[in-house]
Amino acid sequence: MVLYRPVGTAELRLIQESGWREYPPRLPEQPIFYPVLEEEYAVEIAARWNTKTGDGRGYVTRFEVEDEYAGRFEVHTVGAARHRELWVPAEELAEFNQHILGRIKVVQTFSGADISE
Repeated sequence: MVLYRPVGTAELRLIQESGWREYPPRLPEQPIFYPVLEEEYAVEIAARWNTKTGDGRGYVTRFEVEDEYAGRFEVHTVGAARHRELWVPAEELAEFNQHILGRIKVVQTFSGADISE
């Protein structure tokens, strides 16, 4: 299953430090890791939200997870039909990372200066 994850610069650095193999643990106030199923939705989040925090940059990452393993997790639609997320409990993220196939890739980059409201 191909998934996308919008991230900011701090999270991207942690992904890079892992050799592009895993996502960092969630913070205590983040009980769910939620990669998204559509690149368009990931772009929306990275461009509209990630660019408003930290250093004003947002990134869309793409990765693949074993289909059978990914099927264990619920898909939630959180808005429009394209707003579909895979909900992975934070305490299962380390195991989830072990099922990533290949490396995590950055497929799009945004700057707050690039975005017009």
